[in-house]
Amino acid sequence: MIKNFKWLLLVSLTFVACSKNDDGDKVTEVPVTAGTADFTKYVALGNSLTAGFSDGALFKKGQEGSYPNILSQQFAKVGGGEFKTPFCGDDNLGGLLLGGFPIQSTRLYFNGVAPTNVAGTPKTEITAVLTGPFNNMGVPGAKSFHLLAPGYGNVAGVMTGAANPYFARFAKSPGSNILDDAAEQDPTFFSLWIGNNDVLSYAMSGGQGVNQLGNLNPATYGTNDITDPNVFANVYSSLLDKLVSKGAKGVVANIPYVNTIPFFTTVPTNPIPALPPSNATQLNQVFGAINQIAEAANLPSRFITLTTDDGNPKTIEVTNPLLIFDESLQSLSNQIAAVLTPVVGGQTATFLGNLYGRARHAKKAKDGSFEDYVLLTTRGILTPPNNIQAGVPSPFNVQGISYPLQDGRVLTNAEVTELKTATDAYNATIKGLAEAKGLAFVDANSILNKVYKTGIRFGNFQLTSTYVTGGAFSLDGIHPSSRGYAFIANEFMKAINTTYGSTFRPVDLSLYPIQFPAVIN
Repeated sequence: MIKNFKWLLLVSLTFVACSKNDDGDKVTEVPVTAGTADFTKYVALGNSLTAGFSDGALFKKGQEGSYPNILSQQFAKVGGGEFKTPFCGDDNLGGLLLGGFPIQSTRLYFNGVAPTNVAGTPKTEITAVLTGPFNNMGVPGAKSFHLLAPGYGNVAGVMTGAANPYFARFAKSPGSNILDDAAEQDPTFFSLWIGNNDVLSYAMSGGQGVNQLGNLNPATYGTNDITDPNVFANVYSSLLDKLVSKGAKGVVANIPYVNTIPFFTTVPTNPIPALPPSNATQLNQVFGAINQIAEAANLPSRFITLTTDDGNPKTIEVTNPLLIFDESLQSLSNQIAAVLTPVVGGQTATFLGNLYGRARHAKKAKDGSFEDYVLLTTRGILTPPNNIQAGVPSPFNVQGISYPLQDGRVLTNAEVTELKTATDAYNATIKGLAEAKGLAFVDANSILNKVYKTGIRFGNFQLTSTYVTGGAFSLDGIHPSSRGYAFIANEFMKAINTTYGSTFRPVDLSLYPIQFPAVIN
């Protein structure tokens, strides 16, 4: 556990400094310059990733470590002006109040055993509207089309879901939109990282939304729906057209695949230990019969033979996959009921048909060609007594073993495919428009995929996506840690240097913590 959590930013660097190479010779470093870009007025647009959201909440220390704030400190060395952020309260508890009532939880911290919420009541009241304008226009929860939505910061609309509580704190007026509030500041340089939530909300819900492919009216979308790629393209084009209309330069980033972040990669698909013989035998008989029904219908088998605990240490080490519900499967409910009725009776056969008609065992392919992803939030119902499904008779009531994990607990391969298709379309739009408008481009998808697959080495440290200890992500398993945001800031600076000929230097990642304690001084 890191004990000293004073928020260390970089010590001021001289514009021309000297260092030594491995041979001990002095090497003159390149001066920090702006290149062809003007950083006098920097405005950042985006969602929670831009706001500095981490550990499941927005709080001041997290906001101070946001990648736009880190960038602004580097831009200040070449004439960049003040960078204002709509900070939450100094208590650093995180969470929000609406009229004195909590509407968002406090932040998470690691108590030595597991992540848990910091004790206390949030003190950031959204009806206490701040006076702007603000340079960090990142709004947690915002989808691409929300940046154009008038009234998205209307406090009165928060309870009905028509407005966003975070934007309500600092919107210029109840009827304004995020893009206009940003553009009215006449930025000379901007960053735009938007689109994550257009797929992430669907993924976090375990696919309990609708793929709105072909629906060009986002006003009809549900909270967890996937945005149509054409809607995204039109919105993104409108955003950039307005931001560059007065000659501003900028940097944009694409969208990472959701199944590379800890929220979807931490809980294994096969955490079930070898089962007692009585349990395994009964389930194997039922699952075997259903496999035969599937094969008779020219469908793939849906279940494996569960491993039985025979007392052999090698057997005990073997784990079984989770039993899941997959709505994309052809229903075999009627066939199961018909085949099992002579064996167990009509009532029980109908029950089993309904229970297992679209069930299968979760899969994880070594080459990633077919994988299911168990949500981080599902972990809490996989251990006794939380894994018993109320109202279902034994032995068919054990979640993940004899009772399928329902939709919302697992992101299935079919759902991941939908998300990947949409993400690829968004990313093609982002890169194409960046190239057309001469903007710096950050391939965040490739960068974070590398963090997931191999990790990133820096100095004596390794940055990985391992939950809690990897350093790249915070305790919510979705948003970066402070160190992760610093890493992202460095990637943004690389892209800016490449496109505009500037010479910004990377910040030292070791100066940024991977976790915050319960009390932040």
